Amino acid sequence: MSNNIVFSGSLIFLTLADVFQLLGGNNCTGTLTLRSQYSADKGVVHFIDGQPINAVLGKLKGLDAVYALFGWTDGTYDFAEGDLTGVERVIKKSMMEIVLDALRLVDDGGIALVGSGPVGPEEGEEGGAGGVKADFLQPIKGPNVDYRYVRIEENYSAGATIVKEGNHGKWLWVIADGTVKIIKETPKGAITLARLGEGCFIGTIRSFLYGAYERSATVIAEDNVQLCLLDAEALNQEYSLLSEDFKKILLSLDNRFRMININAIQAHIGEYSRELPQDKVVESQFHNNTEFYIIREGTADIIGKGLKGDVNLMTMGADDVFGKIPFMAFGHEPLYASVMTSSPFQADVLDSAALQKEYDNLSHTFRNFVFSTATNISMTTKLFYHLLGHT
Repeated sequence: MSNNIVFSGSLIFLTLADVFQLLGGNNCTGTLTLRSQYSADKGVVHFIDGQPINAVLGKLKGLDAVYALFGWTDGTYDFAEGDLTGVERVIKKSMMEIVLDALRLVDDGGIALVGSGPVGPEEGEEGGAGGVKADFLQPIKGPNVDYRYVRIEENYSAGATIVKEGNHGKWLWVIADGTVKIIKETPKGAITLARLGEGCFIGTIRSFLYGAYERSATVIAEDNVQLCLLDAEALNQEYSLLSEDFKKILLSLDNRFRMININAIQAHIGEYSRELPQDKVVESQFHNNTEFYIIREGTADIIGKGLKGDVNLMTMGADDVFGKIPFMAFGHEPLYASVMTSSPFQADVLDSAALQKEYDNLSHTFRNFVFSTATNISMTTKLFYHLLGHT
């Protein structure tokens, strides 16, 4: 098996349920390894095409090992791509069945919790801007850099400003080495929104679709950083060949990321309103694990499950998408959020199989970019919940 680590992070930030969904949504094949200072044994879970097939945790094997790992609230994980020839398939349940069963068992007390639990405002040492803990904002990593669209490599020393909030630019980078932090200025001081490591992208889809646009945050090198500047024209050409529905998916994901960032900032400065929309209703027809929709008329609010009750993550409008996106998951609907719709409201079902095929045919760079976008949405959602939990 390969030691090609393409995804890593902290369980304080991204729960095992979220990790499973990301691996499942991207049809990943390889080995997930988990470690915790609260366990003498490491956990190992093998995946083929996004489905867990075997696992080990000390003396526990198979599904028993997987369920025990869902009790870990503190620790680190990394996922290494690689051939699993010779690994026996002993787990028969699907990834989604396992996640649902494990979450129910945790709620019912059937799985023992291992770890210190969520980071509280009085615990540990402050790290980063805005009082967000350094151990909460663990740097995340993405897939290995694909050099097909790389134009040049650029190096920045520790502390250097790579992007300045408010400046204009048309650049999209992928991190080849080192870690950067994403900082947003607010009326109550700066807040660190994320820490990104190797394989993560700096910039959004707007970097190669539009002219020079205003940067919404500052990017600073935490250590010596090597960046790969990507060919925006080549990415734009690949984008132009996509179906209209797939283009709308990408733009909707960018819109979703922008809105959850805004809410995180509002939570940081104490101006986020917890009041749910009074003129909308929860639509049960949209709460399934298979369908994927595009809004034609009206609006839909995505209602997430925060630490202190339901919260409005964002409001989606015409041409936005929601539901079970076939090739990714980021901890929103249908499992971790409900959908409230306006009246009138109309949404059409999209062809998930066709969209999955289109995704599979993307270049490695573009597919990695989509994967990175999903990870960023999940990451910022966790930060938003964390900030709300301490306000």
